[in-house]
Amino acid sequence: MRFIWNLIATFGLLVLILLGAAVVQLGPSVKNLAEFDDEALSTYATIARTLVETGNGAEATVWKVPVEPGISAEDVDQTMKMVANEHNIKNVGELPLYKEVEAMSGQPYRFVKIYMFCNAMTAARMLDYSDAFSAYLPCRITLVEAPDHRLWLYTLNMDLMIHGGKELPPALKKEALGVKDIILDIMHRGAAGDF
Repeated sequence: MRFIWNLIATFGLLVLILLGAAVVQLGPSVKNLAEFDDEALSTYATIARTLVETGNGAEATVWKVPVEPGISAEDVDQTMKMVANEHNIKNVGELPLYKEVEAMSGQPYRFVKIYMFCNAMTAARMLDYSDAFSAYLPCRITLVEAPDHRLWLYTLNMDLMIHGGKELPPALKKEALGVKDIILDIMHRGAAGDF
């Protein structure tokens, strides 16, 4: 019996040592958590929940909107461009990926087109805050024909950029939230063919 108690005590001591080492190693980092955006925890929880549900890291970090039945890729294309113009956000490039695949493979490929939207001044302010934001620029929306022939719109989940770390300066956060609203409006109205 004494052996079991000694074993439990040794195990407990080991756990305490590991916890102590973790606190020493992570202590300074944990202090930074107090400066995180108020929505950081819910942002990461949503990403984690989607990751567990799908098993797909990319799926966990995007927003997707189904295109309404009967709305063609051309309708979505025109609507998104008109909505972007309404919001004064520039369409700075398009990549008709399906055409590239067809040209290289000699075989038909499903519709996949990447649209790039940008407000240069907002982009500059984001870069002035952190060069890492360049990986999010320009804002991309992809129109994808799924294997079942349904159309979907995808974009990066901007909540990670906006809420995923330390709170952005108030003016920059307001501007980033504005861009988020614009991109979501472009997607939702494009998916509905809502000029």
